[in-house]
Order: sequence, then C-alpha cells, then structure tokens
Amino acid sequence: MRRCRATLLAVLTVALTVGGVLFLRTQVEDGTRANAATATAAATTSETVPTTTVDVPAEPATAVVPEHVGPPSDRTRLRLIRRVTGDIAPKSVAASGAGLITAQNMMYRHSVTVYSARTMKLVATISDSVKLAQFGIKGHPGTSQGAPVEAAFSPDGQYGYVSNYSMYGAGFGPEGSDTCTPESGYDDSFLYRINMESLKIDGVYPVGSVPKVVKATPDGRFVLVANWCSWDLSVLSAETGRELQRVPIGPYPRGIVVSPKGNAVYVAMMGGTKLVRVDLNTWKTRTIEIGAGPRALEFSPQGRYIYATLNSEGNVARLDLYTGRVLRVQTGSAPRSLVMSSDGKALYVVNYDSGTVSKIRTRDMTVTQELDACVRPIGVTYDAHLARVWVACYGGELLVFNDR
Repeated sequence: MRRCRATLLAVLTVALTVGGVLFLRTQVEDGTRANAATATAAATTSETVPTTTVDVPAEPATAVVPEHVGPPSDRTRLRLIRRVTGDIAPKSVAASGAGLITAQNMMYRHSVTVYSARTMKLVATISDSVKLAQFGIKGHPGTSQGAPVEAAFSPDGQYGYVSNYSMYGAGFGPEGSDTCTPESGYDDSFLYRINMESLKIDGVYPVGSVPKVVKATPDGRFVLVANWCSWDLSVLSAETGRELQRVPIGPYPRGIVVSPKGNAVYVAMMGGTKLVRVDLNTWKTRTIEIGAGPRALEFSPQGRYIYATLNSEGNVARLDLYTGRVLRVQTGSAPRSLVMSSDGKALYVVNYDSGTVSKIRTRDMTVTQELDACVRPIGVTYDAHLARVWVACYGGELLVFNDR
C-alpha cells in the first residue's frame, strides 16, 4: 500500500510469541483506544518493580535547565491563543530551543514545516525529497522521499534531526507498518539532519527499520533513534553521523529520555510493560517495570522520576527510581505524547481519542486542567522561552497555548 492508513485503528493488545519470546503487541500509531474515559484528580499508586532488586538508582542532575519564564507552572492556566493551519498533517511538533518550532508531516505531506516561536507564523516548508547519491548512499538513484515522523535538536539548536517512517523511491521496498517484527523485512530508513540556519537538509544517516522517536544527548555526543520494526536503538555520532552502536531493545521501541547526568538513556518498550535502560558508556541494558504500553517519556530535572504515558492503560505514570514505586493518574482516552515545563512542576499530555489536553501537577500527579483541543491530538512540545505549549493535531492543525 502506497500510503499508511489515515483512519483510526482500534487498539489491539494481544499476547504474541516471536522467536520463543512472549510480548504484548499494541497497534497504536495511527489511532488507539485506551480504557480511560475521563480525567480524574486523584492518583493511585502501584509497585511494579520486582521485590528482589530496585532496578535503577536515580541519576544525579548535571544538565542545564532553561530558565523558567513567568510564575511557577503549577500555578498557571493554559489558554489557547492560536490555531495554525495550512498544508500540514502533523504527527509531531518540536521546539528547537532557539526560536523555531517544527511540525513533522509524515508521508501525507512529505514535509517539515517551520514556524517562528514568537510570531507563530510559517517560516519555511522543507521537502523531504533528497538525492541520496549526493550524500554517498548507493542503490537509490534519482530522487527519494521520506516520511518525517519525529524531530529533536542539537543542544545549541543549530541542527534538527528528523526520523523518516519509510523511504520512497528507487530501490526501496514496501512501506513500513506499525505491526511488524525484525523478520518482517521492511527496509532500514534514514535520519535527516537539517541546518536550522539555512533550513536545508545537509545530512542523511542510515538507521533501523521504521524509526520513530529521536533524541540528542545533552553533551552533544550522540543522536539516538528508536527503530520500531527492527526493535532496537541506533546510536549515532553527532559529529560524523556514523552509527556507533545498534542496541537491542525489544518489541516496539518508542519514547526516549536521557538521564540529566547524560550517562544513560531510557527507552519505552511499547509492546510490553517495561522501560529499557541503556548505559551510554558500556552499552549494557536492563529493564524496569512501569505499566502497559509505555509510549512517551520525560525526566524530572533532578533525575529522580521518569514520567510516561501508558497508552494501553490510559494512564500517565511517575516512576520513582529510588524506590521503584509507580504513581498513576488517568487523564483522557489514549494519552499519547507528553512534555514537561521548564521548571519541572507541570506536565502537558495530549489524549488522542478524547481530543483533549491535560495538565498535571508533578508534585502529586494531580490533573489540574483539561481542555478540549482538536481531532486526534498526537504531539506536544514546550517552548521554554515563551512558556507556550504547542499541540500537533493529526487532522491538520497546530494549537498554541500560553501558560504564564
């Protein structure tokens, strides 16, 4: 099929056995139904780490946190100030930290659209068409197209890194799928590097099959890519673009978060109930229980807690790395992406099926606000310099909220 299905997919969480390994499979990416009908203000706790060990000690914080603008975010209220439309179908939205916002429009528009964070106006539309031979990549003559799905930025905001769900053109096989295993045979894809000054693609780097979330480490050494169908993590040199490691993760790697200290990365294994911790010095891994269908991740500034959307449960979770305890709260139906305020006092969550945005106070995991948003809100980012929250709506718009 030339195009991914744009219609909603029902949730399918079933036990599968692949190569003798039992795992949960969750069909999630174009649409998901979760068992969370309404938001609640009360959080519940559960212990999910095995009693024999506490899997991970907290990481000491060393990363520089952007200066927070305005009052503490747990005392402010979200207010919609702009609806941005145009020739877009955004799967995600990302703030560069240097005055620009990008929306990744998948294969539906074959583009990345770039906006001024301050004026909220379109600055540029970047086509995902490239001539791979110009980047030293053989076997794909002529022009190829990508499918921009997620983005991240270098610590200084100079470069943007964009993952491509699939590639299209000479030498490429069938389009990727959300239902797959490493044996499915889907092509490996490519990560684009965009120069954020010229707003042109200036690097193309091979990664795994159906790449999704991408993150740059705070020290600028690595770019990390979660490969959905090859069930692994690509670790690239930010300097050269060369893949340094390919780390096995398990079924459906999705969310990525780097510890504030920068020595470890945590990957959400959306096809199960665990996070995978990868040591960025030794490349050793270990798993941590958190809940069913973890999708998006955020770290607390001090490094004690990891926050996750649990897509299969319809909850947002806070994992305490000191004790292994998990605190959960319901937001809306099918919580997908989340982002944290620059002072660490609030989370913003988009609920795909209920079409809402929820704000959570991190101190006690209480939902303090829920707003109607749009049809299929799927991505969210926070612009620390202006205290604004941007929401990507799969139906074809971006929403901008003030929170100050």
